[in-house]
Amino acid sequence: MEAKGRPEVLWPLFGGLEQLDGIGPKLAETLNTAHIERPRDMLMTLPHTGISRALRPSVKGAAQNEVVTVEVTVGRHMAAAAKGRPHRVTVEDAETSFQLVFFHARGDWLQKQLPTGRRRIISGKLELFDGIAQIVHPDHILTVDKGTDIPAFEPVYPLHAGVTQKVMWRATRSAVALAPLLDEWIDPGLKAERQWPDWQQAVQSAHTPTQVADIGLTAPARERLAYDELFAHQVTLALARARSRKAVGRASVGTGALRAKVLGNLPFRPTGAQIRAADEIAADMAEPVRMNRLLQGDVGSGKTLVGLLALLAAVEAGGQGVMMAPTEILARQHLEGLEPLAEQAGVVIMLLTGRDKGRERIRKLAALAEGKIDILVGTHAVFQKDVVFHDLRLAIIDEQHRFGVSQRMELGAKGEAVDVLVMTATPIPRSLALAQYGDMDVSVLDEKPPGRTPVQTALISNTRLDDVVSRLRAAVEDGRQCYWVCPLVEESEVSDLTAADERFKRLRAIFGEGVVGLVHGQLPPAEKDAAMARFASGETKVLVATTVIEVGVNVPNASIMVIERAESFGLAQLHQLRGRVGRGAAQSTCLMLYQAPLSETGRRRLDILRETEDGFRIAEEDLAMRGAGDMIGTAQSGLPRFRIADLERQTALLDVAQKDARKLLVDDPTLDTARGKAVRHVLWLMDQDRAIRLISVG
Repeated sequence: MEAKGRPEVLWPLFGGLEQLDGIGPKLAETLNTAHIERPRDMLMTLPHTGISRALRPSVKGAAQNEVVTVEVTVGRHMAAAAKGRPHRVTVEDAETSFQLVFFHARGDWLQKQLPTGRRRIISGKLELFDGIAQIVHPDHILTVDKGTDIPAFEPVYPLHAGVTQKVMWRATRSAVALAPLLDEWIDPGLKAERQWPDWQQAVQSAHTPTQVADIGLTAPARERLAYDELFAHQVTLALARARSRKAVGRASVGTGALRAKVLGNLPFRPTGAQIRAADEIAADMAEPVRMNRLLQGDVGSGKTLVGLLALLAAVEAGGQGVMMAPTEILARQHLEGLEPLAEQAGVVIMLLTGRDKGRERIRKLAALAEGKIDILVGTHAVFQKDVVFHDLRLAIIDEQHRFGVSQRMELGAKGEAVDVLVMTATPIPRSLALAQYGDMDVSVLDEKPPGRTPVQTALISNTRLDDVVSRLRAAVEDGRQCYWVCPLVEESEVSDLTAADERFKRLRAIFGEGVVGLVHGQLPPAEKDAAMARFASGETKVLVATTVIEVGVNVPNASIMVIERAESFGLAQLHQLRGRVGRGAAQSTCLMLYQAPLSETGRRRLDILRETEDGFRIAEEDLAMRGAGDMIGTAQSGLPRFRIADLERQTALLDVAQKDARKLLVDDPTLDTARGKAVRHVLWLMDQDRAIRLISVG
């Protein structure tokens, strides 16, 4: 039964590495540390460059450090004159003579390899030493009849300690020999249009390039193998998505009455993107299948309103909704934003955090269980066992990256087939969204609501700290407020806390008691909230903070953001921090203080922020500069490890793979057609056993 175990035709590729030519237990161990554990992994380790070893008549005219392959007549041997000196052999090609140089080589072995008067084919890097052309330790020394053993274009593989190119060459040849002939899983129209070879042929071509172009991302064999990887991953996500959609949901059909009330009372017009996203969510909720949607919006794009409209649809359908934030500060802020609008529509909204204790908590929980509370806003306290809803229809999770998939499911279990909406303020480049959230439907808010003023961004060297402080003083006297974000301190004697503490004391000495507040990660939640509350009410004018204020804090009167050592932050984080100002009508400024000299990447990062406020463009640039794994921290991102595909540069291919995977599952949900069975092979080949399980249980 294939679903229970890997198909027999693939067994050789999943055996031990020792079955490959030239690999013993010790080398196998070394390769394991580089994630090459089976012949299949060796097969998918492709050359990253290549060397031309085409035979030429002479080394004459070759450039310094160029690899040359020539036929020579062996001349005189000059043995090492003293310890540590090289053994030299003079050779002559069709036009000139040069030397072969060997250190620590045994003379008898060299005489055997290079007998005087005989012809040999030599290949290696040509260097000039004291005006004499030489090749030190040639890569190849062959008799003329064996000359064809050197490929005219030799692939160069990524190496790991103790593994040579010769080892990789032999091992990859024997891995390629194990690649079976498999039925085609790619859509025939797509394969013909792209002129892609069959899988077995693609594997052979990728390992035997004949020119540099064969190693590029767009070489047909390489592109096809990258597509196979992306496609298998997208089929797995599409199966997960299809399965969650099969999970019986409940149709929550809103009447639109509460929504109309709220929209009628708004002092501004929602953007087209807000209405479109709200409509997509309402349509999902009205279906009898579980919603699993991601709402992605840039800083200040108005996600809260869209979230409220979704919650109102749940209430209109006779149920309840919950909105969950990662911190108490954010939960309170959501409540402040939602409460006035909800109350105008006659909807009961309540906050539940870890701080609710005793009678107060019992009272809230009873009201919730009786259905007297329509919308609950809270922190992870809403997960607790004693929190029981009367009829939970929709769960909104704010700031996805703080919650794992398992927590999403726990919240879903609080009600009968609860719809789930995840909101994130971190714009995710399209390629990462596809790879990471491919099992979810995505709504994007790509417009800014009216009334938000663009933020002016300036780069200032930290030698001009006094100028910055005087600018701050003028703003404070003018009745405005500002944030001062301290740097992330890594691995040194001072901690983030010390840095913030020092800055707080210095600013307090300048501005006076009670004007400057301090908030950092190590503060107890109650103190943190109190400091934030004093700043939000305008009691304190300057808030010194570590990055705890990065997400979501909303103080419209704050119009200056100072970021110290801005070069130590990531692009997305700087963009989030800047988004804390520019929320009111006043002209806002973000001052990025840097320590000279800036590295080239540091300068480019800060320049991008100066050029644009478009979070999606910033995220794409961040991806290009840092790479996918680094950008979201691969350990917690659930981002797949691709061996051949390049997420940063093959987004278009990922797009095609997603569409094809989704269409395939509409046409053949159980993968039982001829193509479906071939797709099972690629799933096994790409280690997507999870997908096979989804089919067998689905």
